[in-house]
Amino acid sequence: MVRKRHSLRFSLPERRADAIALVGLLALAGLAIAGPSGLFAWSENLRLSEARQARLAVLEAEHGELKNRVDLLDPEHADPDLAGELVRSEMGLVHPDEVVIRIDD
Repeated sequence: MVRKRHSLRFSLPERRADAIALVGLLALAGLAIAGPSGLFAWSENLRLSEARQARLAVLEAEHGELKNRVDLLDPEHADPDLAGELVRSEMGLVHPDEVVIRIDD
C-alpha cells in the first residue's frame, strides 16, 4: 500500500512559499501606506516642501540685495553714497559740515 504522506510533504513547501510571499506583500503594502515615503507621510512632505519653497524665496531675495550691495561696493567703480554711508555707520566718521544728533533709547 502506498501512503499519501509524500503528497503532504510536497504541498507544505508550496504553502510555506505562498505564506512567505503573502507576508512580503503585506509588508510592502504596509510600507506603502505608513512608511517614510508612504501615503501618510505624503501630506507632511508637501507641507515641508511648501515651507522650504517659501524660505528659498526669502533667501533668493536676500541674495539679490546682497549682490546689489557687492556690485555697488566694487573697488573699480564704487558707489560714493553707499561707501560714505558705510564709513559713517561702521567707523563713526562724519564730514566737518555735518551735525550729529544722538538719540538715546
